[in-house]
Formats: sequence, C-alpha cells, structure tokens
Amino acid sequence: MEEKCEIKKDVTELIGNTPMVYLNRIVDGCVARIAAKLEMMEPCSSVKDRIAYSMIKDAEDKGLITKGKIHYETTGPEIWRNSGGKVDALVAGIGTGGTATGAGNFLKEKNPKIKVYGVEPVESAVLSGGQPGMHLIQGIGAGIIPTVLDVNVLDEVIQVSSEEAIETAKQLALKEALLVGISSGAAAAAAIKLAKRPENAGKLIVVVFPSCGERYLSSPLFESIRREAENMTYD
Repeated sequence: MEEKCEIKKDVTELIGNTPMVYLNRIVDGCVARIAAKLEMMEPCSSVKDRIAYSMIKDAEDKGLITKGKIHYETTGPEIWRNSGGKVDALVAGIGTGGTATGAGNFLKEKNPKIKVYGVEPVESAVLSGGQPGMHLIQGIGAGIIPTVLDVNVLDEVIQVSSEEAIETAKQLALKEALLVGISSGAAAAAAIKLAKRPENAGKLIVVVFPSCGERYLSSPLFESIRREAENMTYD
C-alpha cells in the first residue's frame, strides 16, 4: 500500500493544526481535565503566525500584495534616486527573494543594462543547483528556492561561505564603522568579489545591508570578542 506523502509544499502549510496535550502534574485538586493547545509549535513559535498569515493571504487574494511589491515601490526607486540613476549593479542576499525581485525589476525597467546579483551560502547553494546544507548566515540560504523570488531577474548568483560572511561583517565594523549582521557581511563579500572583476572597472555596485549587527551579539559573529572579554584579567 502506497504511503501518503506528508511533505509540505512550503512553510505556510505548517501554520495551524498545532497539537494539544493534557496537563498532568500541576493539576492536583482539579476536577476537570486541562488540555493545552501548543501554539508555540507554530513555525515562528507564536499564535500570531495565524494572524499574520491570514492578513497576508487576504491581501494577496485582493491583489494588494504582489511579489517584491514593497521593494519595487520603495527600495528600487530609492537606489535609483540616491545614485542619480548611475547604478550599474545590485547585490542582495536571497532570503525570501523580495529585495532582489522588487528592487531588481524596478532598476531593470529603468535601465535594462543593470545587473542583479543574488547571494547564497556556499554550504547551501540551492539557487546554483546544489543541495541544502547547514550554514551560519542567518536570513539567507533557507535551502529552497523561495516562491517570492523571480529567478529571471537574477543575472548571477554569488556564493559566499559562512566564514567569509562573518569575517567581512567584522571588517565592516572595524574599518567602516558599520555594525551589520552576518547576511550583510555575505552581501558585502559578494559585492567585493564583483568589484574586483576587471569588467566592472569604474562601475557603481549597490549592495543591500538588511540588518543591524546588534541582534547578532550571541551569534558566531561576536564569538571571538566574547572569548576575548571572558579571558580579560584585571589588576
């Protein structure tokens, strides 16, 4: 007998249908049973998963939200305006794919010669035809090709290792005074690779830094600094 496939097509199918479990050891004296609905087992560990999904789906069904719409209407025009229309390339890490899709399509409409580069981890290079794998670049490289991503907008996908991403993020803090996250380090590493190519001499490459580094204080990004602080001695 053929087994029923239980693999979900995407993470949204995991929202809802959370389990219930009886409380057994803190119910002394109770004459009724208590069953807990475990909403912390939602994909994002909150009952708010249901609300967020419902709002987004309703907006999509009404045509109010389309792939990359926010970045098409805001990020793309801002890059175009701030660069005076001189941007030659856009580099963005691929998480949901919204930034590359929205901003990339807007910029290519303005100038079809503009190149759009996606960034993914070497260790999970799915967009490049590889297999999903573990890595340390939070926010990108989910191991799937995101449904939001318009793969046709990408001219190339640049692979960056976790080590490169972390080291580049550190260098951005030390040398540029920019406290950014690991995915920003990955995007910067990719942009640097591109900026070293002879064919890009004199061109303007815009790289998107999606998050601040302060939320990564407990991550491998600051591990060496934590060890240094822990080993400090005082006279």
